[in-house]
Amino acid sequence: MQTIRPPAVAGMFYPDNPVELAVMVRGFLAAAQPPPLRPKALIAPHAGYIYSGSVAASAYALLRPLRASIKRVVLLGPVHQVWTPGLALPGVDAFETPLGRVELDQDAIAAIDGLRQVQVHPAAHTREHSLEVHLPFLQSVLDDFTLVPLVVGGASPEAVAEVLEVLWGGTETLIVASSDLSHFLPYSEAQQVDRASVHEILAFNGHLVGEQACGCHGINGLLLAAHKHGLSAHLLDLRNSGDTAGDRDRVVGYAAIAFTEDHHVH
Repeated sequence: MQTIRPPAVAGMFYPDNPVELAVMVRGFLAAAQPPPLRPKALIAPHAGYIYSGSVAASAYALLRPLRASIKRVVLLGPVHQVWTPGLALPGVDAFETPLGRVELDQDAIAAIDGLRQVQVHPAAHTREHSLEVHLPFLQSVLDDFTLVPLVVGGASPEAVAEVLEVLWGGTETLIVASSDLSHFLPYSEAQQVDRASVHEILAFNGHLVGEQACGCHGINGLLLAAHKHGLSAHLLDLRNSGDTAGDRDRVVGYAAIAFTEDHHVH
């Protein structure tokens, strides 16, 4: 019997009706105008789709030409519900969304299972939205792919980078760090804070803190690994909930960033 992690936030963060969800995601992707980049890694937001779906689509639209070549997605997201000290695996065989089932990559999971910072902690995944909200986008832009879902608690950049090194792979492997940026600042202040945070990310300065990005631990580890592999960083989109669907008194910031192995955009 397969063990399945069912969706926790369908009907809240995104529609639970599969047709409605597919149409919504397709709409976001159709509106995105991505540059001709081939990403090895992405940073994308994880809020409710009405707030951050259009920004996430700026990253995921890059994958459309790669739908047959990307076979494995390593997904890192912060914990919002149940704390975990390092990086936590869910201990299941598959994740489910209204668009279907995504199998976990058991070989990849076995490869990192022995690392001291990796543990199986199902409770850290059960109600966590930071990974789940990315899956309908991935299901819409990729053909068959397997998943390595990791929620990141208090892991150091080095601890995260060590895990990514084992999973790095080639063009068949995509790494996604899930993160929003500043939380609940007034609109213009958020813009300043988020621009500064993005500037640090683009400079591979992996010392972000939680006030800058809730997924800072995953991002810092990704920046360390990406810098080591000589990747280039490209800002695709930077907006906040005041730009998309919210008021401007207390906003949440969102960025879409791609990391590529080519050093020149042709």
